[in-house]
Amino acid sequence: MKILLIEDDTKTSDYVSKGFSEAGHVCDVFADGRDSLFQAQREAYDVIVVDRMLPGLDGLAIVRSLRAARIGTPALFLTSIGGVDDRVEGLEAGGDDYLVKPFAFSELLARVNALGRRPPVREQKTVLKVADLELDLIRREARRAGQVIELQPREFTLLEVLMRGEGRVITKTMLLERVWDFHFDPKTSVVETHISRLRAKVDKPFETQLLHTVRNTGYSLHAPR
Repeated sequence: MKILLIEDDTKTSDYVSKGFSEAGHVCDVFADGRDSLFQAQREAYDVIVVDRMLPGLDGLAIVRSLRAARIGTPALFLTSIGGVDDRVEGLEAGGDDYLVKPFAFSELLARVNALGRRPPVREQKTVLKVADLELDLIRREARRAGQVIELQPREFTLLEVLMRGEGRVITKTMLLERVWDFHFDPKTSVVETHISRLRAKVDKPFETQLLHTVRNTGYSLHAPR
């Protein structure tokens, strides 16, 4: 495999890169966070091993930037920051695995080999389509029947969630979690209010209704059946 090792501690990087080479892998080593991000975007790697505390740009920011750029290369955090919240933060930033220093190289190698055996991540769509409704995730632009629909940021996210679940019922609880990051019921009508606004923009000016209310359950966006 071709591995990108992002580590600013020379002793650690020498030890790890030598171990990878002895195991038959090719290993590129970078110590600066910003330089390593450019490298990860420029070259194709099978696995990235990254420290969290780095000069220039920290490891979390590197992985977040790669995921935002839709680069799905498996990433393993190798770091001395090992609290439960820290590990959760690393995984939620887009990391695939998390190993705390001090570590056994045999375990690191096993984890890297496991990541390398994963099937490649399917390229994510950048334009979602349901009937004549289109949502461009890169340009952050919505169109229906060729007409631009002006959406507020929260409305855009709400529509994205509904379009990704095309044909399925999306409950109010699911929308609260995915759009507002609420993991409890705030006892407000925020979902209903935004659905109403979205329907006024996406459905009412057009002949065909796409956004449907499923009584006592949630909402579903789909083409006419």
